[in-house]
Amino acid sequence: MRLLGVDPGLRFTGWGVVDMDGNRLRHVANGVVRSGKGELAHRLVRLHRGLEEVIEAHRPDSAAVEETFVNRDGQSPLKLGQARGIALLVPALAGIPVSEYAANSVKKSVVGYGHADKGQVGHMIGVLLPGVAVESPDAADALAIAVCHAHHVSAQAVYGAAP
Repeated sequence: MRLLGVDPGLRFTGWGVVDMDGNRLRHVANGVVRSGKGELAHRLVRLHRGLEEVIEAHRPDSAAVEETFVNRDGQSPLKLGQARGIALLVPALAGIPVSEYAANSVKKSVVGYGHADKGQVGHMIGVLLPGVAVESPDAADALAIAVCHAHHVSAQAVYGAAP
């Protein structure tokens, strides 16, 4: 099963693709879609097109997107939410089921600690996916989302098979 993880961001949307065979994971690809500068609508279009290219190139069976972390600044979550909407929409339009995971759940799944920092997440991605060359911290986060999704898919398969 091929899984796509997406770490939505308005400037940089990280993506990572892993193959899952039983409980084994294999890195396929990772990268970042850059929205550039300019009007918000045009930046969202660039994110949409970039994610479409990723899906067309790698043909995932399932996708996962990180949920928005809400802080005190009202504008940042609103703009991030728009990028997140694109991250949810593009795989859905391609007929790919999309799951959502909170940042703490992703970190706990990958590092074992829900408040891990980006460095710890990046390190564990290197351990879990040996030999991976990660393009950026955003791509590492996206791979972590894909790994978290793989853990959940595996658990669902086990519980679904239980009598």
